[in-house]
Amino acid sequence: MTESDNSIQLIVGLGNPGPEYQHTRHNAGWWLVESLAKTYNCTLKLENKFFGYTGRISIAGQDIRLLIPTTFMNKSGQAVAALAKFYRIPLANILVAFDELDLPPGVAKFKKGGSSSQNGIRDIVSRMSNQKDFLRLRVGIGHPGDKSRVTGHVLGKAPQKEQQQIEEAIDEAIRCTEMLIKQDLKTAMNRLHSFKAE
Repeated sequence: MTESDNSIQLIVGLGNPGPEYQHTRHNAGWWLVESLAKTYNCTLKLENKFFGYTGRISIAGQDIRLLIPTTFMNKSGQAVAALAKFYRIPLANILVAFDELDLPPGVAKFKKGGSSSQNGIRDIVSRMSNQKDFLRLRVGIGHPGDKSRVTGHVLGKAPQKEQQQIEEAIDEAIRCTEMLIKQDLKTAMNRLHSFKAE
């Protein structure tokens, strides 16, 4: 465990802009950052130079910037690269929240680095000189079972029960993100990875 493991300086929530996508599963990362901002009474403001909504909060004395890109999902890296470069935030100090097909609704997990088939994550990696070493927060949205149905699934609204499970997982993920910052990644992972909304 390096010292920088819990020094998160930027939390990004991925999604698609526009009212037609607001309540779709693909915006789970966006919901998480919105919810985090609300918890800390932070108003997110649109900043064109960062291609997204931004804000600042403090958790346990740690200054953290929040970012929701307003680009489409597959161009998420544009916003992350612009803000990280401007504030000189190292990749290792960035946490990116996004929807994860491979986890069921009601489950969220931290993951450090590695590859991902998620378009937003792929774009961030490509715009950050192909470095993958940032922390991810995967919010489960479940898989429709067939590859051909994935697009409709991620761009569709979850039924009420599933939506509730996703929101409960987001609440727990926020508590665990605070734990990550106040304590360490291992403690936060242990707690988050044992959670499943009923």
